[in-house]
Amino acid sequence: MSQKSKVPSSFQSIKSLPTEFRFSGHPSFDRLRKPIDIDSGNSKITASSIPENGAVLEELALDVQDRVGDMNPLNDDSPYNGKTTLIEERPSLSDHDLYSVSSPLPSITPSPSEHRWSDTTSYTAKKKLQSWFQLSNGNWELGTVESTSGTESVISLPDGKVLKLKAESLVSANPGILDGVDDLMQLSYLNEPSVLYNLQYRYNRDMIYTKAGPVLVAINPFKKVPLYENDYIEAYKCKAMESPHVYAITDTAIREMIRDEVNQSIIISGESGAGKTETAKIAMQYLAALGGGSGIEYEILKTNPILEAFGNAKTLRNDNSSRFGKLIEIHFSETGKISGANIQTFLLEKSRVVQCNEGERSYHIFYQLCAGAPTPLREKLNLKSADQYKYLRQSTCYSITGLNDAEQFGIVLEALDVVHISKEDQESVFAMLAAVLWLGNISFTVIDNENHVEAVEDEGLLNVAKLIGCVVGDLNRALSTRKMKVGNDNIIQKLTLSQAIDTRDALAKSIYACLFDWLVEQINKSLAVGKRRTGRSISILDIYGFESFDRNSFEQFCINYANERLQQHFNRHLFKLEQEEYIQDGIDWAKVEFDDNQDCLSLFEKKPLGLLSLLDEESTFPNGTDLTFANKLKQHLNLNSCFRGEREKAFSVSHYAGEVTYDTTGFLEKNRDLLHLDSIQLLSSCSCHLPQIFASHMLIQSEKPVVGPLHKSGGADSQKLSVATKFKGQLFQLMQRLESTTPHFIRCIKPNNLQSPGLYEQGLVLQQLRCCGVLEVVRISRSGFPTRMSHQKFARRYGFLLLENVASQDPLSVSVAILHQFNILPEMYQVGYTKLFFRTGQIGVLEDTRNHTLHGILRVQSCFRGHHARCFLKNLRRGITSLQSFVRGEKMRKEYAVLLQRHRAAVVIQKHMKARIARMKLKNMYDASVVIQSVIRGWSVRRCSGDIGLLQSGGVKTNESDEVLVKSSFLAELQRRVLKAEAALREKEEENDILHQRLQQYESRWSEYELKMKSMEEVWQKQMRSLQSSLSIAKKSLAIDDTARNSDASVNASDERDYSWDTGSNQRVQESNGARSMSAGLSVISRLTEEFEQRSQVFGDDAKFLVEVKSGQVEASLNPDRELRRLKQMFEAWKKDYGARLRETKLILHKLGSEEGAIDRVKKKWWVRRNSTRIN
Repeated sequence: MSQKSKVPSSFQSIKSLPTEFRFSGHPSFDRLRKPIDIDSGNSKITASSIPENGAVLEELALDVQDRVGDMNPLNDDSPYNGKTTLIEERPSLSDHDLYSVSSPLPSITPSPSEHRWSDTTSYTAKKKLQSWFQLSNGNWELGTVESTSGTESVISLPDGKVLKLKAESLVSANPGILDGVDDLMQLSYLNEPSVLYNLQYRYNRDMIYTKAGPVLVAINPFKKVPLYENDYIEAYKCKAMESPHVYAITDTAIREMIRDEVNQSIIISGESGAGKTETAKIAMQYLAALGGGSGIEYEILKTNPILEAFGNAKTLRNDNSSRFGKLIEIHFSETGKISGANIQTFLLEKSRVVQCNEGERSYHIFYQLCAGAPTPLREKLNLKSADQYKYLRQSTCYSITGLNDAEQFGIVLEALDVVHISKEDQESVFAMLAAVLWLGNISFTVIDNENHVEAVEDEGLLNVAKLIGCVVGDLNRALSTRKMKVGNDNIIQKLTLSQAIDTRDALAKSIYACLFDWLVEQINKSLAVGKRRTGRSISILDIYGFESFDRNSFEQFCINYANERLQQHFNRHLFKLEQEEYIQDGIDWAKVEFDDNQDCLSLFEKKPLGLLSLLDEESTFPNGTDLTFANKLKQHLNLNSCFRGEREKAFSVSHYAGEVTYDTTGFLEKNRDLLHLDSIQLLSSCSCHLPQIFASHMLIQSEKPVVGPLHKSGGADSQKLSVATKFKGQLFQLMQRLESTTPHFIRCIKPNNLQSPGLYEQGLVLQQLRCCGVLEVVRISRSGFPTRMSHQKFARRYGFLLLENVASQDPLSVSVAILHQFNILPEMYQVGYTKLFFRTGQIGVLEDTRNHTLHGILRVQSCFRGHHARCFLKNLRRGITSLQSFVRGEKMRKEYAVLLQRHRAAVVIQKHMKARIARMKLKNMYDASVVIQSVIRGWSVRRCSGDIGLLQSGGVKTNESDEVLVKSSFLAELQRRVLKAEAALREKEEENDILHQRLQQYESRWSEYELKMKSMEEVWQKQMRSLQSSLSIAKKSLAIDDTARNSDASVNASDERDYSWDTGSNQRVQESNGARSMSAGLSVISRLTEEFEQRSQVFGDDAKFLVEVKSGQVEASLNPDRELRRLKQMFEAWKKDYGARLRETKLILHKLGSEEGAIDRVKKKWWVRRNSTRIN
């Protein structure tokens, strides 16, 4: 991250310096020519030549130089650690660029030479207080106090808004100089919003580590950050970097272990999803890099995949949540190399094996086994997919985004090989896992009226019996019955459905818990130190942080009890460090008060009326329930200040991190964690060696001495020691081990519940800071004298503010003189043997004066250096211009000489080349002319010789001179004709080319016109055919009607003669009318036919003519395209008219047909009457 300076841009004047700081009349005022030198790290800014009118400015700089010595604002003298980077977004209080935030990368740490005082704004103009105020949503907002009147203050926000708030609701904000400090101890005002802002500032820049006194605060970035490469390991190993980091904590631990020969411990805590597991792995990675070489470090690192697979699971808050606590003790040899390790685990969440909430998963190893087991192992264990097992399908979540279970299973197999677990043992481990899964698929059926059950002999029961190596009947009896001893007799009691399910689940949980412990034991055997033990070790404790949910159960009860113990250890250790430093430096100090959580611990541990004692007591009663346990707590503990009874089964405990309400539902069952003797005997009778080992381990546990009354209901339980009692014993052993070590604390913080990078929720972070005690830690550290500085650094940093005769004394005298000059109250500081100790905020007064003075100095220096730089630049430009003119002139002259020489050479070369080309062309033309002439002359001679021969044969005789003249004139004529023929031939060839191009164009156009005419002809032909068909149909109908009339006339001829005169006369009139109408119809049809044929011929001829014109066969002064369109329009109009007339003709013919039908009907009636008359 590049450094960006923010310095006020203007100053009032030199009069703004302190009254004690004067230049007039000073002995050094006459030194006008001595150069200024203000060291800034590796770069020095000097001014050696000063004009006479700048003497006062020079004297000011000289005087300050003599007093300041090293005034580098980025040096190590700063009480805020001078390697910092500032933000620009946040408004600052005073001087903003004397310090910066520690950069996590060595390559991006700004060098002192890059530091510039670019902003010279008036120092006092920016002297406005800033304060935090809380918004309605609980978040904190930073504002500038514009004015205060009475109890109200006017606050301006960065976005321009102005609010009026009560002054008592405002919380002081730190100056911008402290933005992003890498240690919260350096904050002048230690309050919740300031701590939240500082952590968020660093988190937004991927600086996830921040110190809080002796504690390292690590915020989970939920993404990969470039902080763990080998370059960083080397940098922290060589002390090239000192910014907060897990590597820095681990490096301190290993160095103190070697130096002091005292065991070290790194205590990592935080809530689920805060990054404890990853932080522990990072610490182990650094230890392996520093202490590696023997190969054992690789085995230690490979234990992580195994423990994560068997002990981690996906929860709603974390995709890789550790469901147990662990302590990894890494041993070192005398040379500082890793010689071995030992792992201890605490409080595995066994209930997750048989019970899983929606959106969560059981332990990773179950899903990895189902997804990644090879085919032979799958067939041997009869494995199915994860959704086929009841224990796993209680939640529909079977996979984790971005995680391949099959690949993870391969990593686990590799890790098991590295820690020397044999292939046979690995197969046995997977068989136990498969047995646990198949146990969940065992179902029960009711066998009598009393709701007694027995296991169904299905696939689940058979597979479990096969995998653990027992008889199916024995397994069925162990799950559905229970042996009870009454006196000397053994009674077999049948179990109900709920009891059988509890027995089955208890067996599954016990097998998995024993398998987990057995794996840890095998890993410890592989990592055993043996004879290489030296007693030196570093323990890494990865344990759950304080938890407070909406519903808190037995697990949160034990976890918070453990955190109470760790917090007490933490407070005492911190106070011890403070006390040792005060005594070592010989200062007067008062006892630092801090919140001791001994009352809360007594509430848990007191006998016989402590929470744990009452829980164990109630767990031993046969009729004890969660409600009776809650009532007993309220009865005995209501007077305790840390306890408060709630409604029904709930109670509240006031922890150091806050009050937590616990629901006692399931407390007794989880504390008992019973497994009946029948199940233990079943495991001991198995043929597989792992169940036998588990059974013997349970029997050994049951034989341990017991404190307090026991539950004796006729049966034997595997766990005579309750879970709470065992956990308390483990915790006491852990605390004894930690007490013998030098602790180093890492508090992991989860910035949001969405596991999203870049998202920072203030409320969530603040809750975790309270729970892990970070604010309390800093408060304890600051309650004494949090700001400390050696005498030498203090005098070197602030000594230039004094007069010369005082500044030249020893550092202690200078320090005391500075304190007296600025009227710092005696109770606000202490002078030690080697250091000065200050109360909170006292160093800010000195910093303000120092910054003010430096701003005045820098304003003077900036004016003088600006003038000096401008003069130097002006002279430099003149010199450069003159030099450039000479250089460019000489360069151009040389270039011109070379260019002229090249031009001359090119002219000579071109002359010779052109002459050669011309000679070659002339020679070729000459040779061609000779050849042509020889040919023509030969032909002419041969032709003339023939003519002369004919003349001689004809008897024409001339003399030789005439013959020679004739031949020469004839040859000249032949040559002239040949040349003329050649010219004509060339013209014809050119015309031929032009005609050929036109022919191609005409052919292309002709092809287009031909296609168009074909399409038009097809359309016309279709239309013609339709008209012809209509005409043929009309003709046929007329012919048929005519034939019918003729036949009727011949048949009825005789009858018509006998018809009466009146009737006959009428009929003849009708027939004559019909004949006339028929003849008229035939004439109309014939005219239509003739018109159709004529029009077809005309349109066809016109279309053919236009096609010929368009193709160029016929020349005509008309546009063929326009004529074709006009011809088409005429054809369409004629077709429309012709169709209308044809339809009218059809109608007329139809009417004629109907009239003829009427005549026929009249004839028929007459014929009937006539026949009837004849008959009569």
